[in-house]
Amino acid sequence: MILLAQRTGSWNKNNMCGIIGYVGRKPASPILLEGLRRLEYRGYDSAGVAVVNHRDMLVRKKKGKIDEGLARILKAAPAPGYLGIAHTRWATHGVPSDVNSHPHLDASGRIAIVHNGIIENHENIKQKLLKAGHKFRSGTDTEVLAQLIGDYYEKNAGKNGDRLTQAVTDALREVIGTYGLAVVCSENPHTIVGARRGSPLIIGIGQDEHFVASDANAIVAHTKKVVYLNDYDIATITPERFVVANLGADTANVQISNLEFSQEDAARGKHPHFMLKEIFEQSQTVQNALRGRIDFEGATAKFGGLNMSPAELRSIDRIVIAASGTSWHAALVGEYLIEELAQLPVEVEFAHEFCYRNCPLEKNTILLVLSQSGETADTLAALREARRRGHRALAIINVVGSTIARESDGGIYMHAGPEIGVASTKAFTSTLTVLTLLAVHLGRLRMLSAGRALEILHALEALPKQIEKLFTQNQALKKLGRKYHLAEDFFFLGRGPTFPIALEGALKLKEISYIHAEGYSAAEMKHGPIALIDAKTPTVFLVPQDSMYEKTMANLAMIRARKGPIIALATEGDKQIQKVAKDVVYLPKTNELLYPILASIPLQLFAYHIAVARGCDVDKPRNLAKSVTVE
Repeated sequence: MILLAQRTGSWNKNNMCGIIGYVGRKPASPILLEGLRRLEYRGYDSAGVAVVNHRDMLVRKKKGKIDEGLARILKAAPAPGYLGIAHTRWATHGVPSDVNSHPHLDASGRIAIVHNGIIENHENIKQKLLKAGHKFRSGTDTEVLAQLIGDYYEKNAGKNGDRLTQAVTDALREVIGTYGLAVVCSENPHTIVGARRGSPLIIGIGQDEHFVASDANAIVAHTKKVVYLNDYDIATITPERFVVANLGADTANVQISNLEFSQEDAARGKHPHFMLKEIFEQSQTVQNALRGRIDFEGATAKFGGLNMSPAELRSIDRIVIAASGTSWHAALVGEYLIEELAQLPVEVEFAHEFCYRNCPLEKNTILLVLSQSGETADTLAALREARRRGHRALAIINVVGSTIARESDGGIYMHAGPEIGVASTKAFTSTLTVLTLLAVHLGRLRMLSAGRALEILHALEALPKQIEKLFTQNQALKKLGRKYHLAEDFFFLGRGPTFPIALEGALKLKEISYIHAEGYSAAEMKHGPIALIDAKTPTVFLVPQDSMYEKTMANLAMIRARKGPIIALATEGDKQIQKVAKDVVYLPKTNELLYPILASIPLQLFAYHIAVARGCDVDKPRNLAKSVTVE
């Protein structure tokens, strides 16, 4: 094994498609097939493998589910060999089909490639290759890249050095776009070439064997030692060693990391779905997010990875939070928390909008990005834009070693473990927990009293047991899901810090049950949406006994007056709610700033049980992928 350089400056001492590759002494196909199954949660429409057997390139690929397509093909037509690459595809260029599935071959059929990302200038390259006599079988940008690599491979015949690596290097110098890719050649049956720009790729290190993958879940059963490639890295991988070079530098920065989770952590266990398993893990994952971070003596929270001194944190005048999807909803809660406790102005931006509009950033403004995977393309682009403009960028993420973890100036890990279900659950509540701790920390550096801080910290400490108590309502929520699973429209309403949870509850229902659902501030209903209320449209009201209780109850009365079915999330001991709502889910009493965490969990279970009752594929909802690594 050769490492060209060591990375420095890690901030914590502590794509939709999927790629896996193997080179070693074991049959490749079973390892590749197992890895693809572990990547199914990312979302895909087809799957395929390419295995080098002596000097033959064996390609097997099929549209549809792995077990219904690719696995059957491999059983009927095995692909023996000790070197191979495999892929699950989520279509970007070219419709889902057998021919558009990966791997793709060059014109000679000797070189195979699997690719995540988008080649933006593929049409110009394709026209050049067509003029040179190339013919194309598919409508994908990946085949264009395969044929370009093959073209350079032919041109490099007779030259010294690794011909395949040089061909990939030459081709990528011509490419505009994003890629995480793995390439093999039938003339070189002991080498994989991997490369990345904007789409994650890691090397797994074994004994006389190596792996390449887009996601550590694909290889965690085989190794805990990995190298996360950086943008413009090109790796040449054999059974005995790997060499990493960089297109834009004389040397590459390489660091071997240990995976923080096990094969068992990434398994479904006794649960019928990953989503349900991950919902029920939240008492533990919230505890993990809190562990070692509460300082009762100082009435504050403490972190090891912010990389900012107390004086630097006090100098912050404004925070911009950039996120996408579920993380954006967490950011909205974070805005309430930080402004309330730290008296710091906070602006929440969609990560993709932050990059394309000229958002004013004053001198003492910092960017905070939120991402479960640490690879979300929009969020990573926002981080890079802020740093380009000279601003410090911090991150709250879950995946150690991810690109955002490595490129941010500092941050906080959630420690939620692998989240496999496409619909985020435990990562969401872990993010909220960390944001609450951060708000307390920033507040104590300003004007937050020790007494109020301790009240919140003690309430945080009580959360894991309160979450366990919420799980006792699972059967009631299952019954509630069956009651409402035929509804075609839902409203979710909240006020103050629970308004973003209304948005999140609606998103969860949309994601996994395909029911149309909208989240609103309860006060906004009377400004238009109330026109849609009728006896067939249920409304989920978040109405904990907080400072907005009376106003939310008044909003609830408007829905009730129009005969809209009401499902209420209320605080234990609330007698008044029983008079106006037939279906009530009770939340344990807590500090009102923490109700967003507790309220999230019954909404997750409610969406889950509705989706199951409707016969939906909960872990792999249609058209969705876990990690969006293309814009």
